[in-house]
Amino acid sequence: MKLFGENIKGRRHQVFERHIGDLPSGTKIPLNAHLYTSGKEGPVLTLIGGLHGDEINGVEILRQMIVSKRFEGILRGSIIVIPLLNLYGFINFSREVMHGKDVNRSFPGSSRGSLASKVARIITSEIIPNSSVILDLHTGGASRYNMPQIRYTKEDLNSYKYAKVFAPPVVLDRSVIEGSLRSVANSYGVPTLVYEAGESKRWCGLSIRLGIEGIERVMHSLGMMDRPVKAPGHSTMEFSKTKWIRAKDSGLYTWTKASGQYVVNGEPLGFIGDPNGTEYQRVYAEFDGFIIGHNNAAVVNAGDALFHVGMR
Repeated sequence: MKLFGENIKGRRHQVFERHIGDLPSGTKIPLNAHLYTSGKEGPVLTLIGGLHGDEINGVEILRQMIVSKRFEGILRGSIIVIPLLNLYGFINFSREVMHGKDVNRSFPGSSRGSLASKVARIITSEIIPNSSVILDLHTGGASRYNMPQIRYTKEDLNSYKYAKVFAPPVVLDRSVIEGSLRSVANSYGVPTLVYEAGESKRWCGLSIRLGIEGIERVMHSLGMMDRPVKAPGHSTMEFSKTKWIRAKDSGLYTWTKASGQYVVNGEPLGFIGDPNGTEYQRVYAEFDGFIIGHNNAAVVNAGDALFHVGMR
């Protein structure tokens, strides 16, 4: 393997720090990548957290795995771990970087572009070509909670295989979004999974635990570890079709159903009231299905996404 211009040989744990860009203050923005190598031929598993800076569960998953030395002593191949890709977004509690640019809409990027484009470019040029499998760790955004789920590309049988190995509560067939990490990695033929779990700016112990367990199952399937892995304590639901139930009114919002529950058409899911107490509207299910994501916002506007429902 050749990474950041260095030929990698033998067993090692090395941290690469690369300068990506500068803020107007002169503050330098780095990218830190941990490389764990076994010294033996094998696949390269890449794990990325914090592509959106306010989505912190993925950052914590990888931090815990680094601290507990779960990547050390792998039997074959290599693991690349980037715990926090979007440092600017992280320190500003923001999904994006400056000017509202989304790194995950900026791939393949450019070394002469915006900060978002530069971050995307270093992943495209250095990380993706070295990878055999990529796991990109996310959460829901804008007060929306995602039930732990893996999103994969239907046309890529390998991505589906690893989604099943990861074994989250929910597996979704999702087309790639232009300009995303997954779209470019797919063009390189690299199976790429997106783990969506929890809510931005908020810890979710279940999402973190299931993320660690899922990553270890993928490592085991790649022959990187031989210690026993924990079998999932849940079944996995698969969906290829989902719909959002949206707010028909604006106001103070309370949900009475949440992720993981099955609902039927016409069933009450919550209510929206105006601050003066003069109006009160029920939110109803508009079709049958499983809630796989819900909005935790206390105040909503008409049209806001409230419940993400998977249908079989």
